[in-house]
Amino acid sequence: MDLCEECGFAYDGVAAAEVAGRLGEFAGRYADALDGVADVRRRPAPGVWSALEYTCHVRDVLRVQRERLDLALRADAPEFAPMGRDELAVTAAYNRQDPAVVLAALGAAADLLGTAFAALGPAELDRVGLYPWPEPVPRTLLWLGRHTVHEGEHHLMDIKRQ
Repeated sequence: MDLCEECGFAYDGVAAAEVAGRLGEFAGRYADALDGVADVRRRPAPGVWSALEYTCHVRDVLRVQRERLDLALRADAPEFAPMGRDELAVTAAYNRQDPAVVLAALGAAADLLGTAFAALGPAELDRVGLYPWPEPVPRTLLWLGRHTVHEGEHHLMDIKRQ
């Protein structure tokens, strides 16, 4: 069982039928979370992302996971490329982006990924790709969906801690 010790998220606590809906909720939940932060660009400590940077990261995770899902449906056991999360935060200048634009893009990405997961049956959810983080490990598409839900939940917690 995959369990995040920091936030308590249990992967097997998310049924396959729940993945799409949980992803679809992120748009509103991130908008609410950013509304609760006085300065979305402020980093609370060195090496800790701002609320806006976490939101940008989740937007990009949703996009990358959609690409990985599509690849795993087209190819047998593909190797997923790392997303370069830390480099992307710098090259895409996360902390200088417009929060309203980021939230709209996060919502669109969540809807696209949620719709893709809603269309999958058991055979597709069992398809495997080589997931690159923290080390290369074969993972099912169901795990990919659950992991994406975890990313969204975990980073909401990071924002609320600010």
